[in-house]
Amino acid sequence: MTDLRNIAIIAHVDHGKTTLVDGLLKQSGVFRENQKVAERAMDSNDLERERGITILAKSTSVEWRDTRINIVDTPGHADFGGEVERILSMVDGVLLLVDASEGPMPQTKFVLAKALSLGLKPIVVVNKVDKPEARPYEVQDEVFELFTALDANDEQLDFPTVFASAKNGWAADEPDGPQENLTALFERIIDHVPTPLADLGGPFTMLVTTMEADPFLGRVLTGRIQSGAIHPNETIRALSRDGQVVETSRVTKVLAFRGLKREPAERAEAGDIIALSGFGTATVADTLAAPEVSEAIPSQPIDPPTLAMTFSINDSPLVGRDGEKVTSRMIRDRLLREAEGNVAIRITETANKDAYEVAGRGELQLGVLIEQMRRQGFELSISRPRVLLRQNPETGETEEPFEEVVVDVDDEYSGVVVESMNKRKARMNDMRPSGGGKTRITFIAPSRGMIGYHGDFLTETRGTGIMSRLFHDYGSYAGAIPGRRTGVLISTGGGKSVAYGLANLEERGPLMIGAGVEVYGGMIVGEHTRGNDLEVNPLKAKQQTNIRASGKDEAVTLTPPKCLSLEQAIAYIADDELVEVTPNHIRLRKRHLDPHERKREQRRAEAEAGLATGTG
Repeated sequence: MTDLRNIAIIAHVDHGKTTLVDGLLKQSGVFRENQKVAERAMDSNDLERERGITILAKSTSVEWRDTRINIVDTPGHADFGGEVERILSMVDGVLLLVDASEGPMPQTKFVLAKALSLGLKPIVVVNKVDKPEARPYEVQDEVFELFTALDANDEQLDFPTVFASAKNGWAADEPDGPQENLTALFERIIDHVPTPLADLGGPFTMLVTTMEADPFLGRVLTGRIQSGAIHPNETIRALSRDGQVVETSRVTKVLAFRGLKREPAERAEAGDIIALSGFGTATVADTLAAPEVSEAIPSQPIDPPTLAMTFSINDSPLVGRDGEKVTSRMIRDRLLREAEGNVAIRITETANKDAYEVAGRGELQLGVLIEQMRRQGFELSISRPRVLLRQNPETGETEEPFEEVVVDVDDEYSGVVVESMNKRKARMNDMRPSGGGKTRITFIAPSRGMIGYHGDFLTETRGTGIMSRLFHDYGSYAGAIPGRRTGVLISTGGGKSVAYGLANLEERGPLMIGAGVEVYGGMIVGEHTRGNDLEVNPLKAKQQTNIRASGKDEAVTLTPPKCLSLEQAIAYIADDELVEVTPNHIRLRKRHLDPHERKREQRRAEAEAGLATGTG
């Protein structure tokens, strides 16, 4: 058997994880000298490349001096924590990557806590030490403090540190060490990470940690073999977490990770990370095992979702103009397929058969799902996100999710950020200078208050602030939080917007559409400067007369419209509004397009509000 090491790379968003994997792949000889390789080769999906973040965990492997190192690149964003938790259960060591100027961030803490609780002993990689503002030794001390705060044991506290510049492809034992290659890191991995504990003689068992659908192979289930060996064409069983038989099936392909490719293998042994195909029902957290095995491998419980949105059919007058997937059945099948592979997402049918409640870890996770669906030709209506409350099992009190929010802002903007967070019922825990004229402030804030704040935060800090959020705990309901203060401009009719009509509306507030845009009655075309909604006519054309007056026919010049991204639109809407998402358009609209129905609904809501206390 080849000498083997299984490691995961964990880090906060944008600390250089995927770039480091690129360097390890290149220097281990996975790529030919003249082979053209995309930057961030591991970020294979379009959304990952556009946003510069890792969304899906991916496996690869490199050979270094007769040792094969299986590497798993994990997401650094807490919204994709469902991926991280499962991945850590199939590795024997982790590289904890930390930015040499930013130091440990909330998501670093989130993933590290999971790794330490599993007994893994991290290797710390202080990356980007070539940055002018780098402070490598201070960051090393901060990492030690973080390990202590997370109750690391003595062995875990005695972690080795490697200083690196992943972008320039070097690692050394000291920040000013030889800047030649990543040999120092490879050697640390081989010396510090134990070989997998593997029972070669036992029956075949493997816990499924990730699942994907392949157009040719069907379900592809990935995990680490705990015991025994597997060959193609063997018949094995899938067991649920409680040991019930899910299905019995024949393995059609055994796929091993070699570089960036998955290659068919004739045999795979205990300790190796592989993918199997041939199952129709088995999914994440199931155990694949030989027929004589009756006990499932224990799997990590997944943190519960904290946020939900309603995905419903698009019932606007423009339905079907862009996408071909518009029926509730198509939407339902796609959501159920997502929930199979993504255990951090929960799908429930609502009383309205054309709508489904999708619960997840955060706005980014659900926003990514919506973006993927629109690119696949779906048309949807999306509601405003709402937090998932729970009853405390002991006191019976209603509790809501709270997040730890860490912001890094220029000193001059700290006052305005603290004021904004106070309005959102946040409690400040810590405030300290972080060097370079910046302040780091830590808050505990209700998740409800953070919905839609990111855009305001960037405005308040002139685009220079960095904000990180992490689920903290459930706590007592924080009370009413003020929502959007402005009303909206609602179109009274359908057709194409006219420049003349829009020019007359500009004094009412910023517009969200330009001239020549298809609109319909009930669609939101702009923001009202006052607190109430206003019905307007963006289709109004200039009256034609047969007398030409001089100076009356100049071209109308409109202010560029305020275009919202998908995440901004979802955060902007009120409870009685929806975002209409199609492959080519993001439109805002009222839930009820008919004005009379809107008034009836408003009266009903006001009556209910009079009976109950405000719920934010």
